[in-house]
Amino acid sequence: MAGAVRALAVIPARMASTRLPGKPLLLIEGRTIVQWVHDATASSGVFDRVVVATDDERIAEAVDAFGGESLMTSSDVTTGSERVAEAAAAIGDRFDVVANVQGDQPFVSAGDLRALIAPFTADPQPEMTTLAAPLDASLADDPSAVKVVTDLQGRALYFSRSRIPAQHPGSPELVPLRHHLGLYAFRWDFLPVFATLPPTPLEQMEQLEQLRALEHGYAVHVGAAEKSTIEVNTADDYERAVAASRRSFP
Repeated sequence: MAGAVRALAVIPARMASTRLPGKPLLLIEGRTIVQWVHDATASSGVFDRVVVATDDERIAEAVDAFGGESLMTSSDVTTGSERVAEAAAAIGDRFDVVANVQGDQPFVSAGDLRALIAPFTADPQPEMTTLAAPLDASLADDPSAVKVVTDLQGRALYFSRSRIPAQHPGSPELVPLRHHLGLYAFRWDFLPVFATLPPTPLEQMEQLEQLRALEHGYAVHVGAAEKSTIEVNTADDYERAVAASRRSFP
C-alpha cells in the first residue's frame, strides 16, 4: 500500500448471527455479502493483505470459490475483533495496523478505508480508530444504528444504540447526531491487548464491543466517513441493501 504503514484487513464473518442468520452468504445482485465486503476492501488499495476469518466451512468455501483468502478461526470467540485478533496471530506476518472490516458492510468505500487507516501515519499512532458519519434522521431511534459522541479532539466519549446526545428542551442544537460505522483499526501491538481485555458492563448491556476499550481507559479515535452506509444486521437492512444495489448497479 502507499504510505508509511503496512496494513492487514481481516473480515470476520459468521453464520450464527442472532438477528439475521446466514447473512454472509445472502446474495446481492449475484454476489454474497461477504464477497461484496471482500471485493471493496481488496480493491481499495489501502491494504497489503485481505483475509476473511470465519468459523464456518461454508463461508470459507464461498470465499475460496471467488478467489479470496479465508482463514478458519475458533467458534468460541464472542466478538468480531477477537476473531480478527486470532486471525492476525495465526497469519505469521507482522503488520503495523490491523483493520476489522465487519462482514455486514457491503458498500464500504475506499475513501472510508483510507480515513480509517490515515491516523496511523501520524506520530504518535493511536491505539484504535473507527469512523462515523452524519446520521439519517429516520435512524435516530433505531437501535440497529449505533450513535457516537466525541470529545473536542475526536476521541470517542460513548457509543450507544440510543439517541445521543439528547437535547434538553430549549437548548441549542450544537452537536449533530453521528452514525458509527462498523469499521475498526488497531495498532498491531494493541490488538492482542484489546482482545484479552475482560468484557465490561456497558459493552454487555449495549452489545457494542468498542465500549470495552473505553471502559478499560483506552482512547478510540473517531474519523469522518464520507457518508452513512447500509449495514446488514436485519432482514429489513438486507432488503434496503438489495434495493440500493439495484439503484446503483441497474
